Amino acid sequence: QVQLVESGGGLVQAGGSLRLSCAASGGTFSNYVMGWFRQAPGKEREFVAVVNWRGTMPAYADSVKGRFTVSRDNAKNTVYLEMSSLKPGDTAVYYCAAGRVYSSRGSDFEIWGRGTLVTVSS
Repeated sequence: QVQLVESGGGLVQAGGSLRLSCAASGGTFSNYVMGWFRQAPGKEREFVAVVNWRGTMPAYADSVKGRFTVSRDNAKNTVYLEMSSLKPGDTAVYYCAAGRVYSSRGSDFEIWGRGTLVTVSS
């Protein structure tokens, strides 16, 4: 079964950029739809972005559309989340997830990483 490890989080000033990576191991990465979710302190987990098996169909939450870009490199078993024009409201733990269904619902994703913290200062 695929295991996922996120990296790339950190502290950034508002307006800055970060690139998150999620490396997969132990399975056939290209068989999975990959999603990014986030959970801010005291809030529920929310959908951020999803990309299909071939990387040809990205989709985004309205709150990040135009600022975030999801992509994947199946040769490297990695999915990325490029984040720009970051806002304090983007502060959260960011999780990548793998599933069999192209969806924005967390319940459709079977495998989750442990998350990486992104903090955006004002």
